[in-house]
Amino acid sequence: MPDTHTEAAARAWRGMRALVLEEHARKKKEVCEALDMSFVRVQALRQVAEGPLTMRELAARLQTDAPYTTLVVDDLEKRELVRREPHPADRRAKVVVATAAGRDASALAEGILDQPPPSLLALSSEDLATLAAVIGRLRR
Repeated sequence: MPDTHTEAAARAWRGMRALVLEEHARKKKEVCEALDMSFVRVQALRQVAEGPLTMRELAARLQTDAPYTTLVVDDLEKRELVRREPHPADRRAKVVVATAAGRDASALAEGILDQPPPSLLALSSEDLATLAAVIGRLRR
């Protein structure tokens, strides 16, 4: 006898995964076009806009290696979106800091990524409240 609960959960998961991944791909493209840069650069900028990070911390958050992270930061620096500054506690290290233009660009990216897709906007207020409650339970 098939486990209908497990099958239902698998169907729901496939649907959520498809929805999120498809919408995320659309949003990534939109952000990349708006900022004229790759998504890894957008991710780096968003991370640094939250607060200064060492190159090691940024590489860990991006899940990239040090040489690639350096290329990303070099490009963002050329665009005057970030700058390297001396680390406040370790004079051998540098931290990457967002400039005002970088924080603005990050805010633009966040605004685009935070826009709900039309299919979500089409749901009723009641459905949205139910969905938010279910997502809240799933995230616990």
